[in-house]
Amino acid sequence: MKWKQLEHKGPYFAPLYEPLPDEVHFYYDGKAMKLSLATEEIATFYGKMLDHEYTTKEVFQNNFFNDWRKEMTVEEKKIIKHLDKCDFTEIHKYFVNKNEARKALPKEEKQKLKEEAERLQEEFGYCILDGHREKIGNFKTEPPGLFRGRGDHPKMGMLKKRIMPEDVIINCSKDSKIPEPPPGHKWKEVRFDNTVTWLASWTENIQNSIKYIMLNPSSKLKGEKDWQKYEVARRLKGVVDKIRFQYPGNEKEEGETADTVGCCSLRVEHIQLYHELDGQEHVVEFDFLGKDSIRYYNKVPVEKPVKLVRLLELRRKSLYVLLHPQTYSSYSFLRSLLLLSGFLFFTVFWLSYMCLHLLAEDNIAAKILSYNRANRAVAILCNHQRATPKTFEKSMQNLQTKINAKKEQLAMAKQELKRAKADAKVKKDVKSESNVDKKKKLLAKLEEQLMRLHTQATDKEENKQVALGTSKLNYLDPRISVAWCKKFGVPVEKIYNKTQREKFAWAIDMADEEFEF
Repeated sequence: MKWKQLEHKGPYFAPLYEPLPDEVHFYYDGKAMKLSLATEEIATFYGKMLDHEYTTKEVFQNNFFNDWRKEMTVEEKKIIKHLDKCDFTEIHKYFVNKNEARKALPKEEKQKLKEEAERLQEEFGYCILDGHREKIGNFKTEPPGLFRGRGDHPKMGMLKKRIMPEDVIINCSKDSKIPEPPPGHKWKEVRFDNTVTWLASWTENIQNSIKYIMLNPSSKLKGEKDWQKYEVARRLKGVVDKIRFQYPGNEKEEGETADTVGCCSLRVEHIQLYHELDGQEHVVEFDFLGKDSIRYYNKVPVEKPVKLVRLLELRRKSLYVLLHPQTYSSYSFLRSLLLLSGFLFFTVFWLSYMCLHLLAEDNIAAKILSYNRANRAVAILCNHQRATPKTFEKSMQNLQTKINAKKEQLAMAKQELKRAKADAKVKKDVKSESNVDKKKKLLAKLEEQLMRLHTQATDKEENKQVALGTSKLNYLDPRISVAWCKKFGVPVEKIYNKTQREKFAWAIDMADEEFEF
């Protein structure tokens, strides 16, 4: 899909570093030490994170210290040789106090900050695309800091360098006004490529991956690309058996920093076969790092001994590669059949199909819980894990307090209804009968509220270690969700928030109860 006109202001760059006040000190071996500006800035990155679990990890500490020393002056390197002799306490306290002061700003000051954010949004957050004013996604470059990564990433703690205009490639149309770089700077390159949908790009220094400024998901062009993606997944249904029969698998691409694998790049060390394990026969044990360095561990009993023994004996690097990977990669193979990448095969088609059938078979009265459970099954299949939120226990306690209070209200309502019925039996007048009806309605309302709280608690408990957002927003055909909402009378607002509804406006307008995947 090609555009004809694209004009924008370029990215908004992170503000330059503001030095620490003179009264805030860094200490080395118990002595206050004045740092050069570049060294001090990096010290603040670490100081801000002192209360975070990352700074307790040896890999994070070593990577930070190695990168930090690279930015030090010769004199600083002679003095600062051991991280455990560095004291960032005052730096940490300074930023904690600064954050608290920001939260405590008077209403007028907060309004000024809000207005400034709106001004930046208005200036940098929109572009002109083929004569239409379209919203841009994230128009800001990421500020410098320390890389965290997901899971136990081997590069955690390394220095994410500041993005400068000289790092940025601008993409726009030839007849548009080319965005001006900040004074004293120039762009790395200006392109006029109407076959892509990004406005600016640069390569970050940690993993050498390309970052983009893109259109907002709610834009017309992004909506059309989403529609095409899900339509291709629907077409896959007709040839999926053929693909499964012929699919050769693929080697993991070179250049990955963490030793993460997927279904096409599992190696023999990731699987153990047991004739018997934990009282079960014929067990396959999986143990590997999946996407975002999140560990996948599972023990699966099978009906018959699986025929992997020969493959394990061969000691191939990749468990599933039966054909030469340079000849048949997952991407080239699937594209040759359906113009579809392996990524889409294992996500958009299969996950949409799975979610649809889970929803079709699920008769749980709590409809939202039913939807979330189907989505959760999809997320689990994709190994979309997350750490249990730190606020989880407190949140559950608060929810249980509400449940207990609602139970008390319900018990009182039952007693009041019982008394009202007894009173109506004696008096036998319109007023007492009306009172019984009123008490019945109140009781029904309280029962519904209690059920809603129980459902919410169940949903929260089941969801504490599963990340639902990725699958719901990127892999599941939204027309399935919208059709489900319409069929079972669930407001779309209960499934998608305002931003998500803007992204999937095309699906909301298109889907109906009879939509078929």
